Order: sequence, then C-alpha cells, then structure tokens
Amino acid sequence: MNDQFPDRLSVDPNSPYYNADILARDVGIRFKGVEKTNVEEYCISEGWVRVTAGNAKDRHGNPLTIKVHGSVEPYFRDKK
Repeated sequence: MNDQFPDRLSVDPNSPYYNADILARDVGIRFKGVEKTNVEEYCISEGWVRVTAGNAKDRHGNPLTIKVHGSVEPYFRDKK
C-alpha cells in the first residue's frame, strides 16, 4: 500500500477528489499543528481545509463548510 497522500482529498463521495482506498486507512489531519476531526476536504499545495460549520445544512442536506487557510499535515492513524 502506498503511503503517499494525494494533494487534494475529500470525504464526499460525489467529489472528484474522493478516494475510498485512502480514506479506509483512517486519515488524520493536523491543521496549524492541531488535530482536526471535522475536515471535509483538504489541499496540501494551496494550504487550506474545509471544515463543517456546526450542524448547519444546505438545501440539499449537505453540511455547510468553511474554507480555512494554514499548514495542512495529513497522516495515517493506523501507523505507529
């Protein structure tokens, strides 16, 4: 199994950046040095994450997200 992360990854199955094989390995995200558990999408090269905005939903029932800029460090939680 490859330990490289894609530059951009999303948890939304409708997104072109969705990758079920990588997400199955339990991906964690450190954003500005702090572990985040509400990340919907990230981009390493552009330095941003999309996090959920509370319990708010759009008209299609998808969670509303906010794009926040900073350093992004993905890692596999299954690695010791």
